[in-house]
This record gives sequence, C-alpha cells and structure tokens, in this order.
Amino acid sequence: MHDIRFIRENPAAFDAALARRGFAPLSADILAADEKNRAVKTQLQQDQARRNDASKAIGQAMAAKDMDKAEALKAEVAAIKERMPALEADDRDTSEALTAMLAAIPNLPADDVPQGADEADNVEVSRWGTPRDFDFTPQDHADFGPALGLDFEGGAALSGARFTALRGQMARLHRALAQYMLDTQSGQNGYEETNPPLLVKDDALFGTGQLPKFAEDLFRTTDGRWLIPTAEVSLTNLVAQQIVPTDSLPLRLTALTPCFRSEAGSAGRDTRGFIRQHQFEKVELVAICAPEESEAEHDRMVAAAEGILQALGLPYRKMLLCTGDMGFGARKTWDLEVWLPSQQTYREISSVSNCGDFQARRMNARYKPEGEKQTRFLHTLNGSGLAVGRTLVAVLENYQQADGSVTVPDVLAPYMGGITKLEPR
Repeated sequence: MHDIRFIRENPAAFDAALARRGFAPLSADILAADEKNRAVKTQLQQDQARRNDASKAIGQAMAAKDMDKAEALKAEVAAIKERMPALEADDRDTSEALTAMLAAIPNLPADDVPQGADEADNVEVSRWGTPRDFDFTPQDHADFGPALGLDFEGGAALSGARFTALRGQMARLHRALAQYMLDTQSGQNGYEETNPPLLVKDDALFGTGQLPKFAEDLFRTTDGRWLIPTAEVSLTNLVAQQIVPTDSLPLRLTALTPCFRSEAGSAGRDTRGFIRQHQFEKVELVAICAPEESEAEHDRMVAAAEGILQALGLPYRKMLLCTGDMGFGARKTWDLEVWLPSQQTYREISSVSNCGDFQARRMNARYKPEGEKQTRFLHTLNGSGLAVGRTLVAVLENYQQADGSVTVPDVLAPYMGGITKLEPR
C-alpha cells in the first residue's frame, strides 16, 4: 500500500517511480479520488459537529422557554440525521475506492534497482562454484529420477498434472534437505523456527499483497479460506494490526511448510519434471525490522540462502532483478539461480525481497521509536532459504553418476540414516 501523503506532496516523483515499472502516470487519478474522499469526510464531520451543537442548544432554548428556537433546532437536527446515512455511505464508497486504487499499484522500486522490462534485463552480480565437468552426457532429472523414486505417474494419477509422489530413498533425500535447511536457518542463522497455519483468511493475503490482484494464482477452500502460496503470508502477518515493541526488533522467523500455487500464469512452462509444482515445500525466511535496519537485513537474508547452496556444493549466481521482473510487493529483489547441468543454464532457486513499508501499511504493522510519540510503519523482508523441491532437482542433476545413481552431499549425511548414494531400483 502506498502513502497517500507522499503522493500528495510528491506526485511527479510518484509517477516517475511508477514509470520505471512500466506504469502510466496515476497520481492525477489518485489525487482526484483522494480529494473526493476528503470532501465527503469534511462534510460528514461538519454535519456531525453541527448535530451535536444543535442538540445541546435545544436544551438551552427550552430552558430559556424559547420554544420557536427549540423547534427550529429540532428541525435542523432531524434534517441532518436524515442525510447522514447517505453521507456515511458516500464516505465508505469513496474510502473503499481510494483504497482499491492504491492496493492495485505495485511497490515503487529502490533507486539502485536497474531499469528493465523482464528477466533478460536482470543484472548478474556474482557467481559461486564451478559447474562440474561430466565425463558423460548429464541427464534431466525427469528422465533418471523415476528409477530413484520420483513418481510422476503416481502423483498425476492421484491429483493431476504438476503433482508428484516421492518414494523411498527419494523421499528421504527430500526430507533431509528440508531438515538441514530448517536446522541451519534456525540454529546457525538466528531465525526463530515457527509452525504457522497453512490456511489463512482474506486479510492475510491482502496484507502481503497476493490479494486482490493475484487471486487466480491461489487455491481457495469451500469455506472461504486460502491455502498459502508461501509461508511468507503466515509469518509476516503475525505482526498484523500490532505495535511491535522496539526491543524485540528485528524479528527473524523461519518455517518449513507446504506451499500451494495454481500456477495460472505459467501455462506451458516447466511441464516436465519437479521444478514447477502445484504443491511443494519451502523453507521461508521473514524479517520484520525498523526502516534503518532493512538494507542490512536484506544482505543478511541473502547470505543465509547462499550458505545453503555453498554447503551443498551447488554452483549458483546472484542476480539483481530489474524493475520489470520484481514481484508486486518488492522494492528490491536478489535472485539466486542454481546451475542445472541438463539445461546448461542457471535456474531460480531463491528470491529474496525487501518490501520496505509496503506490506506493513497494508497490515497496519507498526512500532514506536524510542523517544517519539508517533508510531511508524515497519519494514518487512522475505526470501526462500531454500525451495526444497528445486534444491532436490539441483542435487540430483549435479551429483548424478553415469550408472543412474546420485551421490548424497556430505552435509546431508546426518539426516540420511546411512544412505550415501541413491541407487536405481
């Protein structure tokens, strides 16, 4: 959500920032809706004040036995009461219209975000690791994975396309990755392990920006709740409608949860394999902090995600997303892309975003700086640490052997119950 006061005071700057994200100027329409809303509120407040004053004056007139004045005042109060419901309805309508207008506009990009239209304009900042030099032609995980326990057919038979069952040693490796990530983020990197709800109400998804714009990407239950597309929704909304004590900041939270996405906007993309699923697991990282802390928290969160890839020995590159490729709620985003030998390219495995106060305004999440009377909006950040399914794919492809087996990374040994290699069945 955007600060209407900022738009009033800086309409040209607001439009210029939106233009970087490919939007036409909107400040004039927003300010017209704001002016209409304020005019209705002013009239409503004036009528309420006059009604109260006139009501008091009735008693005074009657005490003075000025019945003509008393009757005139009664008539005035009655007239005000008669038009009040219409004014109150206008107030609700104009407020909702302004809120809907502001809620549909994406976050403004940070100054250091590169200009661009799509992922082709993202900027590579660094690389880690060297892709393995295979002495055989590396295979796609979708081809050799079924012999190791990736049951694409069983998942599809149960639930349809983009659902997969993991069996035996494959399920164990998937669990090992998830446990390792969660243990590392909570035990070493200081994120508080959390087990949040997987079903949330409308307000939660509005707070983090998925609603109303991205409803088609979500799954909804028959009783009006929504399956979370990411634990970001549950974790970030734990501070919704709150004034968070300053001494508890920054809050750092992590959760391992299933995530559910309809993938409505990705028709035809990654239809083979385990990369893009309707149901998948992810270790999410969320930070909630004061504005002056958010840049440092962003760097810290990216490093926490990078550490997992480095420990697993998976080559990756770090990308700074351009204005046209950032998510709706982000003001700045780093992507980590892992090397997939079968595709001979890097694919996204973690996206780490600083949302500034964009989500906090939608959630009304605030804090009160020491020595100040007024509250301020918090800053929120989120990222993957990591997406478990995509990490599984990266391990399978980077550690595959010519005989169809897969060597288990050393760091996962404590979680694998003695299994050091996945063998074809």
